[in-house]
Amino acid sequence: MKLVITIQHPAHVHFYRHTIAQLNSRGHDIIVFTRDRPMALALLEAYGIEYEVLTGRFDSPAEMVINQLRYEINLVRKLRRLDPDCVTGIGGLAMSHAGALTDTESVLFTDTEHATLSNTLAFPAADRIYTPDCYEDDIGPKQHRYAGYHELAYLHPTRFEPDPRVLKANGLDPDERFVVLRLLEWKAAHDIGDSGFSNVERVVDALEATGVRVFITAEGDVPEAVEHCHLPVSPQAVHHLLAYADLFIGESATMAAESAVLGTPAMYVSTIRLGYISEMEDRYGLVHTYDGPDRQSEAIREAVSILEGYDHEQWGRRRDRLLTEKIDTTRFILRQLTASEPEERAPTDRTSSSLS
Repeated sequence: MKLVITIQHPAHVHFYRHTIAQLNSRGHDIIVFTRDRPMALALLEAYGIEYEVLTGRFDSPAEMVINQLRYEINLVRKLRRLDPDCVTGIGGLAMSHAGALTDTESVLFTDTEHATLSNTLAFPAADRIYTPDCYEDDIGPKQHRYAGYHELAYLHPTRFEPDPRVLKANGLDPDERFVVLRLLEWKAAHDIGDSGFSNVERVVDALEATGVRVFITAEGDVPEAVEHCHLPVSPQAVHHLLAYADLFIGESATMAAESAVLGTPAMYVSTIRLGYISEMEDRYGLVHTYDGPDRQSEAIREAVSILEGYDHEQWGRRRDRLLTEKIDTTRFILRQLTASEPEERAPTDRTSSSLS
């Protein structure tokens, strides 16, 4: 089988990397196309995944539109030349359009309801669309739900085991108390009009007052006042850091979900609401969402409360429940990409919401 995989974001590298490795080991022909996004390229290099960059970077909404058109045109040309059996991607705007224009089956994965413009343009052209069963929108007959999360494609216990040696190699003590704080640039099309923290320095001061260290990971530059908190590990090691953290607080839904499936309490500070975050909060109690006008101060109060009364066993029990009810997403991806017919998974029964 010849398969094209499109990468738009660093998280997409994580989502597909085990699938790529297993399909390569079975002798399939896997071609990866991506955009020029430094962290995504760094991850592809770190995992030894061969790739080709189809378009450069952009700094404004106008450049974003031009960049998108260039990416789609280049992808169409590549698909016509390669004639693959299937093309797949997350979100999949360019991928689904290119698939339709070249008569290539397109398989789209998404968990992002609020990407309304991209979804509206991509879904009609896609052949199959896969969403977590907690996805809040009904897409129609193309939609196939599964009992998992994107993050369980690479952080399910069958795919990942936290290694304290990774932290020690970066000068950290796994037994030290620390918090990971994530900042976004808010440049993506689906981020327009949304926001997170109002004053990062105040967040850091409040957390450090509890006696923990704070490590910041940011899409852009870290504010000068908190440069001493800059993340001390490489991008491919960040999940080991999250696993040993006492708490995550940040603007990234992906990292909040990653923390949750690792059993680390997550404070998600953003005006963006997502089905998988809501389920992790309402059913499993692993995420706390703050999206109102006082979201920063409310998140700080809850974060300080958790840190001062930290109960490792409680968070572990909540994670165990999640893992009992959810699947290894990579296994699901592999079945869908290598089978002629989509495989359905019955939605998780969410009638019970009691938290231990």
